[in-house]
Amino acid sequence: MSFEQTNLASAVLAGTEQRAAYAQARTSANLALALDPNSAAAYSARGYLLLNADFDWIGAEAAFRHALQLAPNDALAKDNLGSLLATLGQIEPAMELTRQALASDPRRATWYNGLSQYLAALGRLDEAEHAARTAIALQPGGTDLYEQLTVVKILRGDARAALAAAQQESPGPWHDIAMTLALQIGTDHAAADAALKTLVDKYADLGPYQIAEAYALRREPDRMFHWLDHAWVTRDPGIGYLLTDPFILRYKDDPRFAAFRRKIGLPDPGKVADAPVGPASAIAPSASATVATP
Repeated sequence: MSFEQTNLASAVLAGTEQRAAYAQARTSANLALALDPNSAAAYSARGYLLLNADFDWIGAEAAFRHALQLAPNDALAKDNLGSLLATLGQIEPAMELTRQALASDPRRATWYNGLSQYLAALGRLDEAEHAARTAIALQPGGTDLYEQLTVVKILRGDARAALAAAQQESPGPWHDIAMTLALQIGTDHAAADAALKTLVDKYADLGPYQIAEAYALRREPDRMFHWLDHAWVTRDPGIGYLLTDPFILRYKDDPRFAAFRRKIGLPDPGKVADAPVGPASAIAPSASATVATP
């Protein structure tokens, strides 16, 4: 129950509702560990909570590693640790653990989606697209799967394909996010501006990290860093993608990136690859650049 409560809180809740759901998840995780101190599932749930609710990267890694120690062949424990390592910028080990998890449980769409994110971060776009499409085939109506395919198409600089993928995302926040991101690389600047304004109006507290991504695509780093700060203030779990995010990482040499990374306790991304993001002209901001001034 703790894992589901944490996932609900991190994915669709904000503010008071999110804090209440996290509190329930914490109670459930503590009870599970009290009942069975050797439960790998309980340690996995604790790690997921520490990762998403507390941004306690060290504590989450310790919990996930302990879960894997208790259950060395557990696919979920492997994927969880892989996700945490990706958060820390250790993408190659993250991919290896995720591949091991999928070898044991090959029908997990969300794990293929995570694998696609890691591959995209390294610029391995053919493999990233294959993983994203595998996730979609396994769960055609799954949340945020087409959004990941949209990201891959954006990285290819293919505005038409990005928009087509975004339009297939399930209705809801991730559809709006995918559409907004896709439109930023197209030629319809009015539509791009309108979509971003809507995203800001609807999801300023639920999705500030994704708003930062949109500004990164528009080459507006001042606003990108503003929304990253807001994501930190509102404890948006999207922060965990910082060191695998090819849109944000294009600014990793900006002194503000290092300052933000240090503030949230993440390590230097080091040799994280710069993924291709298409031709510069395809992702320039509109001439007015007047959307949602902070």
